[in-house]
Amino acid sequence: MPLPPDTLAEGYRRLWWRRAALLLVLSAALLFAFVFDLSVGPMGLGWWDVVQLAFGWVEGDAAQRVIVLELRLPYALMAVLVGASLGLAGAEMQTALNNPLASPFTLGIGAAATLGASLVIVFAPNLAGLSQLIMLPLAAFVFAAASCALLLVVGRTLGTEVHTLVLFGIALLFGLNALVGLVQFMADAEAVQQIVFWTLGSLARASLDRAALLAVVLAVCLLFALRQAWAMTMLRTGEDQARSLGVPVGRLRAAVLLRVSLLTGVATAFVGEVGFIGLVGPHIARLLLGEHHRFFLPGSALAGALLLSLASIASRGILPGVVLPVGLVTALVGVPLFVGLILARGKRAGL
Repeated sequence: MPLPPDTLAEGYRRLWWRRAALLLVLSAALLFAFVFDLSVGPMGLGWWDVVQLAFGWVEGDAAQRVIVLELRLPYALMAVLVGASLGLAGAEMQTALNNPLASPFTLGIGAAATLGASLVIVFAPNLAGLSQLIMLPLAAFVFAAASCALLLVVGRTLGTEVHTLVLFGIALLFGLNALVGLVQFMADAEAVQQIVFWTLGSLARASLDRAALLAVVLAVCLLFALRQAWAMTMLRTGEDQARSLGVPVGRLRAAVLLRVSLLTGVATAFVGEVGFIGLVGPHIARLLLGEHHRFFLPGSALAGALLLSLASIASRGILPGVVLPVGLVTALVGVPLFVGLILARGKRAGL
């Protein structure tokens, strides 16, 4: 017997408020991690002192201002923005390709961005008079967009089954890594050092200018993604069902992959390869918030930002006096976390 409309409406309202509350919890956890990230270090400043310095509520001495405003603040901001960008990119990619294993790095998009950036580092550091601040994200975006287009063509030609795209993505990943290795072989020692530093993934070169550029890209992509939230939610029910409801599936996929290319290219250009954030973040958001993309997309961005912010904290706390590349931390933590998520989903499916 179907439930009365009033009962259905009340149940939907409760679900809506539950999801909104979970987004607030994720936001609060991210804010706590961001402030803690600012306060980590040998200087001995408390979290409230750091907050007051960051917002300009107190002057502080010259050393404190340099450490907090010029070193720690860009570092912590970049962790949040890169994590949010990769989390959002992974969520959109999993929806567009109907593939729970899709992410900017498991299917070779991150490697394509790395290849583009490596070519700029080695062969064209000042092409057309543009600085690397412009050329690196531009080249990374162009190559990431090309790999996305290739995935889209393969999906249309060979089918969008999970195993087809994953196998092709693995092949693409190895091929692109081989090309990066060839570029390294042809480069001088300084360029090789930059590329190796890049592939490890590090927040050490963060700056407020780069953080501002990434923030603009993230805001624009998130805005357009939310405008297509209903269409992407319908796409999760199946292509035929989405088309019957008037969703232009082809144009939707193209728009999503364009945003994924932009987010991955710019984020990778500034910090290098940071794996597992775009894979694990959406799975956490899906477990908490479900498939409704009005909540799933911002939840994935928040989960990715929280994961990378925690990884930033861990990178300076695992070995005293040593700052590990954040990409190593996400790989070490991401593998067991992702396996745990898979096992948790399997247990829930078996209930």
